[in-house]
Amino acid sequence: MKQGDIGRLVLLAAIWGASFLFMRVATPYFGSLNTAFLRVLFGCGGLLTLLLVLRVKINFNGRALPAMSLGVINSAVPFVMYCLAAKWLPAGYSAILNATTPLMGVVVGGLFFSEAFTLRKLAGVLLGLVGIVLLTTTGSLALSQDVLWGIAACLVATACYASAGFLTKKWIGDRGGMDARLVALGSQIGASVFLLPVFIGSLIVQPAVQWDHPGVWLCVLALGLVCTAWAYILFFRLIADIGPLRTLTVTFLIPPFGVLWGYLFLGETLSKGFIAGALVIIVAVWLVAGGVKPQSRIEAVAVDKP
Repeated sequence: MKQGDIGRLVLLAAIWGASFLFMRVATPYFGSLNTAFLRVLFGCGGLLTLLLVLRVKINFNGRALPAMSLGVINSAVPFVMYCLAAKWLPAGYSAILNATTPLMGVVVGGLFFSEAFTLRKLAGVLLGLVGIVLLTTTGSLALSQDVLWGIAACLVATACYASAGFLTKKWIGDRGGMDARLVALGSQIGASVFLLPVFIGSLIVQPAVQWDHPGVWLCVLALGLVCTAWAYILFFRLIADIGPLRTLTVTFLIPPFGVLWGYLFLGETLSKGFIAGALVIIVAVWLVAGGVKPQSRIEAVAVDKP
């Protein structure tokens, strides 16, 4: 990889790592559902603006519904889950649990998409479970019912991400492909449409939200415009330049940044138990990701290059 490619890869990891910080700040003020909706709404608006500036022809060629459906699975539900988790878990914990996506991919792929289980993959999944136990029982965060709910929410999100990888190939790649930037836009439109009635219902049923917090709005705007719209552009540009296999190594870089931002800006503590659990999870992810042949990884994210 060129030095510029490495720089963009690190930048992408830093941006996605920061998303856990922003959710951790915004959720207590605006609520989980509201924060998730505003993120996809601003993400959708940001992507649409970027594509118009880049003069990309917005034509879904009859595949708008699959792209929008992917948005529900790959954005709407996971974003809600992570916003819920932000109520109970430090940003660093959510970032580490997010790294279990490849492990969840082994489980989802084996159970629902006829992906072969291998000894290395199974070892990675088992080691990942050990890491989660270490992370949550020996870290600085006391184990409680709320913490368990937060962990469950993160794992639901990673299951959605894993499923979306297979469904992208089935719904988009196997049907002739589509410009990846349009897949990103369609997904955010679908996520926004899906969460709009939930957002309206939340405003009616939940206690009144105090919207007059400029700092919180900056966090929500950063979630939508930077961590979603700009991050998607960086991600798909990297896929075009260095290929999906190398681009997906961002999975290994996000947790350190998530932990770092939480430590620097939220005062989150790092215990030996937390570090041990995080390292075990990272090794587990390496076992799974390192055991996948390059061609299989390329097919898993099969969409047209921009």
